[in-house]
Amino acid sequence: MSTFDKVKQQAQQLAGKAKEATGRVTGNQETENAGKRDRLEGEAKERGQDLKDRAEGTVQDAKDKLSGENKGGEGKGGENEQR
Repeated sequence: MSTFDKVKQQAQQLAGKAKEATGRVTGNQETENAGKRDRLEGEAKERGQDLKDRAEGTVQDAKDKLSGENKGGEGKGGENEQR
């Protein structure tokens, strides 16, 4: 996740928390609910991006492992065959 996206999502969460608190203090249920919605949306976006980043990392790790095994496997197989 880019740093900009992470900051943007965290800012959305903070704004939501502030709006939620304002609604609670003023007794305005609509503002409080809008704040909860903003906060939860920011959290969901952040979690979704974290999952996406982990999945991409897992795929890249698998690719690296496979390409490393193919290269290493060919060299090792050749050495064993000559002995």
